[in-house]
Amino acid sequence: MRNEMGEGHLTPSTIGHFGLRAHGLPAATGPRGSLAPNRGGTISHAIAAGFVLVICCAALAGARRPSSDELPHPAGWALGGRSLGTAATCLMLGGTIYTSYTYIAVPGLMFGTGGLALYALVYTMLLSPLIMILLPRLRDIGARHGLITAADYVRVRHGSHPLALATALTGILATMPYLVLQVVGTAAVLRSLGLAPDGVAGCAVLGLLFLTFALVTRPGGLRACARISLVKAVLIGAAVVVLLALTLTRIGTPGHIFELAGGRGAAMGQSFGIPPRNFSAYATLAFGSALAQLMYPQVLLVAMASKSKDTLRAATTFLPAWSMTLGIWAFFGIAALAAGVRTSAGHGELAVPALVRELAPDWLAGLLFGALAVAGLLPAVVMAMSMSMLFVRNIYVEYLNPTATPKHEVRVARGPALAIMAGAIVFAMLMKPQDAINLHLLGGVWILQVLPAVAVSLFTRWFHRRALFLGWALGMVSGTGLLGLRGFSTVVDIGVGAVHAPVYVAVIALALNLAVAALLTPLLDALGVPRGTDGTAGGAVSGRRGSKYAFVVE
Repeated sequence: MRNEMGEGHLTPSTIGHFGLRAHGLPAATGPRGSLAPNRGGTISHAIAAGFVLVICCAALAGARRPSSDELPHPAGWALGGRSLGTAATCLMLGGTIYTSYTYIAVPGLMFGTGGLALYALVYTMLLSPLIMILLPRLRDIGARHGLITAADYVRVRHGSHPLALATALTGILATMPYLVLQVVGTAAVLRSLGLAPDGVAGCAVLGLLFLTFALVTRPGGLRACARISLVKAVLIGAAVVVLLALTLTRIGTPGHIFELAGGRGAAMGQSFGIPPRNFSAYATLAFGSALAQLMYPQVLLVAMASKSKDTLRAATTFLPAWSMTLGIWAFFGIAALAAGVRTSAGHGELAVPALVRELAPDWLAGLLFGALAVAGLLPAVVMAMSMSMLFVRNIYVEYLNPTATPKHEVRVARGPALAIMAGAIVFAMLMKPQDAINLHLLGGVWILQVLPAVAVSLFTRWFHRRALFLGWALGMVSGTGLLGLRGFSTVVDIGVGAVHAPVYVAVIALALNLAVAALLTPLLDALGVPRGTDGTAGGAVSGRRGSKYAFVVE
C-alpha cells in the first residue's frame, strides 16, 4: 500500500506531511530556454532580513494593551472578548487552518508524488460545511456558559473531570507537533536563503521571529492575533500573485507547464490522477483529516471568539477562497517539476523555495522569502495560546489552584504560551524533520479521538460519560499501535476475504472508539452507574475538582 501511494506517509491533518523523497530531475527547458539556477546571495539575505525586521518592529509597535477599564479575564485575552466580526473571524480561521507549512508542503507533495496532493484541496473544501454544522452550536454553548476550551465544554456537558482532563491532554499532545511543523516550515524558508536553521545564526533568527510575535500577543492576546491575520492575508495574497506571474512568464502557459510536468512525472511513474484502488484511502484521509482539523484547540479557540453564531457562519462562507489559494500553491509544485527544480532527497518541502530561486531576481526572492517567514507566525502563536489555555484552565486551575481568579488565570497563561513557543523551536532544532512529521501523524490520530465527547455530544447526550472515556482510551491505544506497527504509514488494509480496502488509521481508531462507547452505554445504564449532570441543559454545573466553588465565569 505504501508503494502504491507514493514513497512517504499520508498525513492526517495538515496536508502534505508525506515524508517526501524529492527527486533529482533533469534540467527543464521552457518556452524561453533553460532556466539557469539563481543561487542568490547577500542581496536576498539582506532584503529578507530587513523585511522581517520591519514587520516585527511594526508588530511590536502596534501591540496594544487592554484598556485600563477592562478587567483581566481569560475570555478577554484568549477570545478577544468574544467580539471578532465576520472579516476578523474569516481571516483568523483561514490564517490558522492554512498554516505556513501547508503552503510549503502541498506544492512539495505535488512535486514529489503528483495527484495525491489533491486530497489536500478536498479536505479543505470539506471544512466549510463541517464548520457550519458543528462550530456555531459549540460557540453558542460556550458563550452562554462562559466556556473557553473544549475541555471546559466536556466537563460541563458530561459532568466528568477525567473526560475533561483526557480532552485537555489530548489537545496539548496533538497540537505540539503541529506547532513544531510551523517552525520546520519557517526553517525551510531559511534554508532556501542559505541560512542553516540548525546553526547559530538560523536558531537566532527563528528565535527572534517567534519571540517577537509571542511578545506581541502577551498583552493583547487574540486581539493582537486578529491584527496579524490581516498582515498574513496580504502577504500570502501578494506572494501568490507575484509568483504566479513569474511562473507564467518564465516557464509558459498552464497547458505548457502541465505538459512538461506530465512528461517528467510519467518518466518517474508519477501521475496527477488518483488510482482507483486507492480511492478508499483518499476518501477516508480527506474526511478524517477534515474532522480532525475541527478538533484542534486553535480552531475551536477562534470559533469561540466570534461575535455570534451568525458571524461564524458568514465567515465560514469565505473559507473556500483560502482553498483556491492553496490550489494555486499546489500548481507551483507542478511548475517546479516542469522547471526541473532539484532538491535534496527527503526535502520535497523545498520545491517552492527552490522555484523562487530559479525564477526571481535576488531582491524579489528576498521579499518573497520574508513574506513566507512572517506568514507562518500567526498559526504558531494561536496554537501556543490555545495549548496554554488548556493547561491553565483544565490542569493548573482544575487540579492545583481551584480558587484562582480570572486575573490570575490570564497572568499564568501568558507564561506557558512563551514556554511552548520556545519549546517548539528547541524540538524543531533537535529532531529530524521526519521525526517531527511522524509525531504529527500521531497527533492527527489522537485529536480525532475527542470527537465523540465534543462534536457528537453537541447533538446527543445518549452516550454515558464513562463509556466515552473508555472509548477514547481504546481509540488512543489502537490508533497509536496501528500507526507505530505500520512504520508510521497512515493507511492500513482492512477487509473480509478477498475484499480489501486501504483506510486511514485515525478513522479506524475513531470507529473503535465509537463502537466501545455505543456498546458500553446501555450496559452501564443497566448496571445503574450514575451519569454526570448536564450543565448545558440547566442542570447543576460541575464544580472545579476539590473546590466548593461552582464552575461559573462572570
